[in-house]
Amino acid sequence: MSDNHQDEAHTGPIKTPSMLLWASIAAFVVPVFIIIGLAKYVSSAPKTSPGSSNMEQSVNNRLQKVGSIEVRDANRPPKAGEEVFKAQCAACHATGVAGSPKLGDAAAWGPRIKTGLEALVNSALKGKGAMAAQGGGDHTDLEIAGAVVYMANAGGAKFALPTAPAAPVQQTAK
Repeated sequence: MSDNHQDEAHTGPIKTPSMLLWASIAAFVVPVFIIIGLAKYVSSAPKTSPGSSNMEQSVNNRLQKVGSIEVRDANRPPKAGEEVFKAQCAACHATGVAGSPKLGDAAAWGPRIKTGLEALVNSALKGKGAMAAQGGGDHTDLEIAGAVVYMANAGGAKFALPTAPAAPVQQTAK
């Protein structure tokens, strides 16, 4: 009698192989349907940006461009060094921010001028210290070089303004 009582105490709710099959199917299928239902519930709600009640603006904010292409006129005359200085360089070089040499400060520009124009232009285009690279921005490399000449000459240099490289001459076949 005690043997029979112990067998019943060790059995689980699944008693037959068909019950095991149905329990296994339910254990995989039910969570899948729950996940599908939750996904449909979440995706059916209207999407709005935080603080925005305008649906069209909200959609445009989510679908904004990743990048853009800007076409520039390659034949426009280059801007003068002073103009580029005022637009690009004055924010730091007019006040001496982050150790940048001020415009007209001969003592600060002296050691830099000794490195030569090519080194100064290279530093401006590629960046140096706290100064970010200026090449590839709103101004051409020639215009940046003009601004470097403007600042260096104000600091005591006698650099000539850079000129655009001559266009290659096309030879005609004879």
